[in-house]
Amino acid sequence: MTPKIAVDPVLVERYIMELARFGAVGESGVKRTVYSPEWVAATDQYARWCDEGGLQVRRDAVGNVWGRLDGSAPGGSIASGSHIDTQLPGGRYDGALGALAALIAIRTLKAQFGTPKRSLEAVAFCEEEGSRFPAANYWGSRAVTGRIAADEASTLRDYDGQSMEAVMRVVGLDPACIAQAVRHDIDTFVELHVEQGPVLEHAGLPVGIVTGITGLRHYLVEVTGEANHAGACPMDLRHDPMAGAAEMISGLLSTAENMGRPAVTTIGRMQVEPNYSAIIPHKVSFTIDARHPDPECLAELYSRHEQWLRVVADRRSLQLRWTVLAEHATCACDMDTVHLLEAVAREQGTACMLMHSGAGHDSQVMAHIAKMAMIFVQSRAGRSHTPEEFTSIEHAVMGINVLAAGMYRMAYL
Repeated sequence: MTPKIAVDPVLVERYIMELARFGAVGESGVKRTVYSPEWVAATDQYARWCDEGGLQVRRDAVGNVWGRLDGSAPGGSIASGSHIDTQLPGGRYDGALGALAALIAIRTLKAQFGTPKRSLEAVAFCEEEGSRFPAANYWGSRAVTGRIAADEASTLRDYDGQSMEAVMRVVGLDPACIAQAVRHDIDTFVELHVEQGPVLEHAGLPVGIVTGITGLRHYLVEVTGEANHAGACPMDLRHDPMAGAAEMISGLLSTAENMGRPAVTTIGRMQVEPNYSAIIPHKVSFTIDARHPDPECLAELYSRHEQWLRVVADRRSLQLRWTVLAEHATCACDMDTVHLLEAVAREQGTACMLMHSGAGHDSQVMAHIAKMAMIFVQSRAGRSHTPEEFTSIEHAVMGINVLAAGMYRMAYL
C-alpha cells in the first residue's frame, strides 16, 4: 500500500502563477519561445526552485534543466517532466504544469520519506512546441535521446531567419556539444500533462492514465481542374476542383466519424486559386491531419482516406496530387507502469480512467531510451494552446499525487 502523499496546493498554485510571469501576455496568456529572454528567465527560476527543494541542478548541452535526488542504490533513474516553452501565445499549463509537477513530486517525496533507493529526476525540457523553429519539435527530448542530426542546428531557421546555431550561442550554449546531452541512464520516464481535450471533463474525472500516444500523418492535397466563368459554364461540363475538394473533405470526415473514437481527421487549411467569387477555381489545396493510437487502425484510416481521394478525383476528371508533410508512428506506453499508476491512483483516492493521448508529447521521444507512461489532468472545456486553457489546482494536485505515489513505488520500495 502506498502511503498518502501530501502535495501542498498552495505551493502548486504559487509555482504555476510565478512561472507564468515569464512571457506573460494579457490576463492569462504566456509567450515563451525557446532561447528567448523570457525562456532564459523561466529556466533560471526553475533551476532555483530545484535548488531550494534540495535537488542537484544541472543544465545540459541544449538547455534542458535537470533536478536530481540521488538514490542509495545503483540503477537507472526515475525521471519526470515536460517542456517549458509555449505557443504564441499559449497558456499557463501546457508543458509548464508537467515540469513543475515533477519538481513538486520529488520535493514532496524528499520531505516525507528522505533518500530514495533509486535516483529521482525532474526535467524542464527546453523546447517541444515548434513555435519559434517550426521544424524543431521535441528539440529538448530529441537531444536527450540522440535524435538530433549533426547539421541540424546550422540548418534550422526560425520565423525571422535566424539559425538554431546562432540563437543557442546567444544564450551561452555551444551547438557543437549537443551530443553531450544524450542520456543512457534513465530507467522510466513519466510525464504529467494537461489533457488538451474534453474527454476527462465529459467523463467527470480529474485524472487519466495514458495507454499510448496517437500516430498521425499530415497531407497536403492538391486538386486541379479547369478555371472557367461562373455563369457561362454549365454545371455538367465543369471540371471544378472546389466541388471535388468539398466532396473529398466531406467523405474524409465521415470516414473518421464512421470508424468511431478514437479516430480523428481534421481539415485545417485550404487555399483556392485564383480565389475570386465569379471564377470556377483552377486549383484547390487543403491539408489533412489524420490520427489514431492503434497502428492497424491508423493504417486503415490512411488507406480509406487515400482511396476516397482517388475515387472522387477519377469520377470528376480532376488531377490529384498529395504530399506527406509529417508522419509520426503510434507509441505505446509501458503497460507495467500504466498499471502501477492506475493502482496508486486508487490508493490515493483519485478517480481515473485509462485513455490515449490524441496529441504528441516529449514522452513519445523518451520512449526510445526508457519505459514511458503519462498522466493526464483535466482541461476545462478541452482548451489548450490558447491563453484560455485552464486546469484547476484541485485537479493538478490530484495528478501530482498520483505522479508522486508512482515515483514512490518505483524509487522507494
